[in-house]
Amino acid sequence: MADLQDEQNAAYTADTAPGTPGSVGAEDLPAAVAGSALERAVALLSVHPVADGHNTLVWTLRQSPYHDIDTSDTGVDTDIPRLRAGGVGAQFWSLLLPREAAAADRVVSETLEQIDVALALIRRYPEGLCLALTADDMADARNRGRIASFLGPVAGRTLTDSLGALHAFHALGVRILAPAGAPWAQHDLTPFGHEVVKEMNRLAMLVDLTGCAPEVACQLAGASKAPVIASHTAAAALNPHPGNVTDEVLMALRAANGLAMVTFDAEQTGDSLHAVADHLEHVRAVAGPHCVGLGATFGSEQGTPRPMGLTDPSGYPRLIAELLERGWSETDLALLTWDNAQRVLRDAEFTARAAQHRRTA
Repeated sequence: MADLQDEQNAAYTADTAPGTPGSVGAEDLPAAVAGSALERAVALLSVHPVADGHNTLVWTLRQSPYHDIDTSDTGVDTDIPRLRAGGVGAQFWSLLLPREAAAADRVVSETLEQIDVALALIRRYPEGLCLALTADDMADARNRGRIASFLGPVAGRTLTDSLGALHAFHALGVRILAPAGAPWAQHDLTPFGHEVVKEMNRLAMLVDLTGCAPEVACQLAGASKAPVIASHTAAAALNPHPGNVTDEVLMALRAANGLAMVTFDAEQTGDSLHAVADHLEHVRAVAGPHCVGLGATFGSEQGTPRPMGLTDPSGYPRLIAELLERGWSETDLALLTWDNAQRVLRDAEFTARAAQHRRTA
């Protein structure tokens, strides 16, 4: 662990030097934070790294495969040096397709291509990335100085009237599925939708509520025996963006012991680090400290609007420093960055074992 801490701190120092990508500027960071709070943030992330719930790099690499993420790549906002600089220890690689990317009869094959690109990415950088299927894999990757790489979410619209695609995705390593846009989770959760949730519980796959209508999101949370997540969202009470969750959904997540992972999409949160912190504080206040996480939605090429100070993954220590300044305890910050995500995975695995035991009893 000491080697990992040294590596993360060295990378952070290099990537936040003045004039480098992700550098700390006077406009980004209050003077009071620049000393002790930022140092405490870096130290905390070396022990409790970030488990980030959403990154779209896989789609970006399908469109622009020439990017090399083993070095600082100015053409895209995510690379291994900046993930390390930000203290990212686990990453959920999104396999969602833009709605216009594939016709209905092509969505399964397009998703399989996404999975293939994701697996190739992990194989290409074995010193930086490590495929993770379980909570134990997540901890093991951290202990070995790798970034635990989970596959998902995939789109729920890939499932029509059969669970075959779900089983295939699981066999390929996918651990998250997002029902938004699926005909079985559009206005109400249909009987087939209930079967999907039940089977996901048996397979220890997480249900991602992001983008679902509030009433459907609450139905999904109530139907699942395992915790559910919103992999990249923010508080609708602060910004009524269609991708943000209402307080009703936050309360449903709380009741389900789930996880709302706050995005760094400026359209959803606002254009500053302080605005992102406001969303985190609202989610924590409504859903509780055990149900708030981080899902930045990095992975784009240049030009995507980001909050100032959070333009790439190396900005995570600055956000943690801001929360320290706001009075967050180190215990609550450890829950935010790592512990809540690992707990949700472990709970899903426990639910799956219980379901499989009942089936064989």
